[in-house]
Amino acid sequence: MRFAAVFPGQGAQSVGMLAELAISYPVISDTYAEASEILGYNLGAIIQSGPVEALDRTQNTQPALLAAGVALWRAWNSAGGGQPAVLAGHSLGEYTALVASGTLDFAAGLRLVHLRGRLMQAAVPAGTGAMAAILGLEPERVAAVCITAGTEGLVAPANLNAPGQVVISGERRAVEKVGDLAREQGARRVIPLAVSVPSHCTLMRPAAEKLADALAGVEFCKPRIPVVNNVDIAVCDTPELIRDALVRQIIRPVRWVETITALKNRYNVEAVVEMGPGKVLSGLVKRCDRTLAVFPTDDVHHFDKARASLR
Repeated sequence: MRFAAVFPGQGAQSVGMLAELAISYPVISDTYAEASEILGYNLGAIIQSGPVEALDRTQNTQPALLAAGVALWRAWNSAGGGQPAVLAGHSLGEYTALVASGTLDFAAGLRLVHLRGRLMQAAVPAGTGAMAAILGLEPERVAAVCITAGTEGLVAPANLNAPGQVVISGERRAVEKVGDLAREQGARRVIPLAVSVPSHCTLMRPAAEKLADALAGVEFCKPRIPVVNNVDIAVCDTPELIRDALVRQIIRPVRWVETITALKNRYNVEAVVEMGPGKVLSGLVKRCDRTLAVFPTDDVHHFDKARASLR
């Protein structure tokens, strides 16, 4: 069966993630230890033992999730798992996909996302930004409500996750105003997200500019497996194009619905494997296209089922 592998972003983390799987696949713990050595602090201990407040700090969350995704990818390959036709990642997960594709070195990827987290946290004063999920409204109506709420400050669609699920991002008062207006428009639910930074909006421009400087010094190789990016729903195969897409990604929406459509229609995949902790992307993929088989891999049962199905 032809399949894609996708890697989750922030929100998928949990203390002790992949602990059960690590008993059967020691490469997972080895990868956490390697990540700790690269970064110069005990990231593995934060992943395995917390506290949750430390794991949820953006500068820790991002390298932790990249390490977890790469650890699963290594376990998959060491166990003889089949090779995907194409890769993609949700926001931060795009960096994990680039590591898995051979485009980006693991150590360079870890240092990049650790810096990315610190830059994002520094771009907006604590407490002034917010994000919220709007359920049950079409993206066009959410975008229109964001324009109306612009009198309260900057706010825009940030994640186009699934039909009827759009995440907005911006200044707190404007995000709250969009929530009120969305309810009036018939939104089923408005869910404030427990995040420390308003990702994927122009408030992140200072972070994007500094990230561009860092990316200029990073070596990128030609992908062994194509990676469909979030910004253009395209495959970049030169260092210049990859760097440009990663810089724009931090201030532009994650176009996840279109990404899943591209995986199916351009690459003829019949299944999608979620390579990371949790099942967030598995749920979104099902909502995007019910004809695709979906395989999470976050515990032994699901991992072995996916591997047996996709040899």
